[in-house]
Amino acid sequence: MSVTGMALILFLTFHASMNVVALISAKGYNMICEFLGANWYAVVATVGLAGLVALHFIFALWLTIQNRKARGASKYAVTDKPEKVEWYSQNMFVLGLIICLGLCLHLYNFWYNMMYAELAGIENEIAPTNGVGYIIQTFSCPVYTCIYMVWLCALWFHLNHGFWSALQTMGWNGKVWFNRWRVISCIYTTVVVLMFVAVALAFAFGYVPSDYEGPVVCCSGC
Repeated sequence: MSVTGMALILFLTFHASMNVVALISAKGYNMICEFLGANWYAVVATVGLAGLVALHFIFALWLTIQNRKARGASKYAVTDKPEKVEWYSQNMFVLGLIICLGLCLHLYNFWYNMMYAELAGIENEIAPTNGVGYIIQTFSCPVYTCIYMVWLCALWFHLNHGFWSALQTMGWNGKVWFNRWRVISCIYTTVVVLMFVAVALAFAFGYVPSDYEGPVVCCSGC
């Protein structure tokens, strides 16, 4: 669980850093999209990432089932909230479900229209390598923007708890460093999520990079 979680955190860090490029240069961002595209190494990485997500979800489901079995009949008893236990640490599975649903939407808005379209030879109004075009299209829809904000909020809670708990699982849980890791994880995950939020809100409010030369297509669903 800790290994898959840390791998996903590293991927999200790369993804967030990549997205910020779209705020600076459309050509630079689209160059990255073209480099990744449907090349064999990007396809292999995508399959590997899908495997990590599946393993992470399976482990989370297994742990939830094990915890319920361990609680037995007591799970129906009315009890007070344990001291010093945040609500999100008790609802990681629910947050995970929200994240999975948001991921499905994200795959539809971007992966399906970009990598899959390139692999399948599907021609759309926006080219598969025009990542900025799809960002503009997606966040021109207020509904999508709101859904993404809820998704990113759930992602922050999940990552914030998952980061330091993964380190604790790996044995880095000394008395001195325990609180330090919690602070570090909070700062780190906040920065990562804010990078996603900055891109989403900037384009939602009509931002378009000065060097963008592609079509500006609004979302037809909103």
